[in-house]
Amino acid sequence: MNEQENPEEQENLEEQEAPETQESLEEQGTPEEQKAPVTQEGPIEVKGMKELVEFIAKSIVNAPDDVVVTEDTDDQGIVLKLQVADEDKGRIIGRQGRVAQAMRTLIRVKAAKAGTRATLEIL
Repeated sequence: MNEQENPEEQENLEEQEAPETQESLEEQGTPEEQKAPVTQEGPIEVKGMKELVEFIAKSIVNAPDDVVVTEDTDDQGIVLKLQVADEDKGRIIGRQGRVAQAMRTLIRVKAAKAGTRATLEIL
């Protein structure tokens, strides 16, 4: 049996793998709509730094009702203070502080886009 494909069959395969048209791209929606995480309640939207910290913290801890984020402004910029239950502090800090450092990095990026500075304090 010949393992090479017939040229006519190969042309049919190429036609089936046609690039997406503008119409099919419009049906898929905007990139933001495609990438938005979805929960049982619907898509998740994080608007500000305070909401971002609150969302991350509530996703990690065992007692999400005890998560409190306050936002203050000083001469250095925005200061976000995160309070969690005592038994959840280890989860927020993470091994060798990796979770806390990741949260601080995200806040710095969001603040830089807004043209300000921000810090996170875990109380």
